[in-house]
Amino acid sequence: MTGVGAAGGRSPADLVTAARAGSMRAAGRLLTLIEGPRRDEVLRLLEPGEIRVVGFTGPPGAGKSTTIAAVVSTCRAQGLRVAVLAVDPSSPYSGGALLGDRIRMAAHIDDPQVLIRSMATRGHLGGLSAAVPAAIRLLAALSYDLVVIESVGVGQSEIEIAAVADPTVVILTPGAGDAVQAAKAGLLEVADILVVNKADRDGAEQTVRELRAESDVPILTAVAANGTGIPELVAAVDAHHRADTAQRRAARARAQILSLAYSRLRVHPGLGALADAVGAGECDPYTAVGHLLRPVGVGDRPSTGVAE
Repeated sequence: MTGVGAAGGRSPADLVTAARAGSMRAAGRLLTLIEGPRRDEVLRLLEPGEIRVVGFTGPPGAGKSTTIAAVVSTCRAQGLRVAVLAVDPSSPYSGGALLGDRIRMAAHIDDPQVLIRSMATRGHLGGLSAAVPAAIRLLAALSYDLVVIESVGVGQSEIEIAAVADPTVVILTPGAGDAVQAAKAGLLEVADILVVNKADRDGAEQTVRELRAESDVPILTAVAANGTGIPELVAAVDAHHRADTAQRRAARARAQILSLAYSRLRVHPGLGALADAVGAGECDPYTAVGHLLRPVGVGDRPSTGVAE
């Protein structure tokens, strides 16, 4: 493959050229750059492009990674180039991402048409890395056909996946009250497709019945470990994609913008001083919000009074 040897020392423009020529190392280096302060530099080099994005979420142990690996195999049989972004919780000590998803998808490691990347959430509210939208744009520019996102799978925060993916596939397992817990966690509210994985276990039919009482989206059964139900899942994903509308795309974009805006506001340099002022009763939170949203360079240091 082109550009494998020295991707790390190249400029972003050279990396884009090499990645478009097939260098997986250059693509990986670009993904590293967009997770850091050079994100905008890379994005300026890319023309907007269209790409399909499918999200998978669900409780830990539901078999998300196994299901994704089987879906990737089916998509590769159709000749599609696929990228998998496995978004992991950041370590509170190192900020690093777990690589277990790569291990479970080992069958695709040596396929040059499949890119697998673990991305840390880095404390971003909602379970998805703040770099994911940029990664999607990059992968579109590199002519990938499909991006599969596996999100953290820890509950309420998972609803953010619907801002970047269509459809959102929620993976559950039989028994253990998964259907009820998913409803409580808000997962069913964002599910476009529900899959009861490990459907060869006792309680699968009961779980399907419970889900039908809670949701009107398509409900499928699968045994991802042996491929059962995967062609039907891929067909359901294709059917949902064909039914997408401009209105739904705009709604996803709005949610994505708001999520990223919140991420930036959390690290705003004036947030600490404003919080101290509100806590001390020197400023009300409404005035503080006004200061926080003021464009950079407008006005002087935040006032600690209610009125300006």
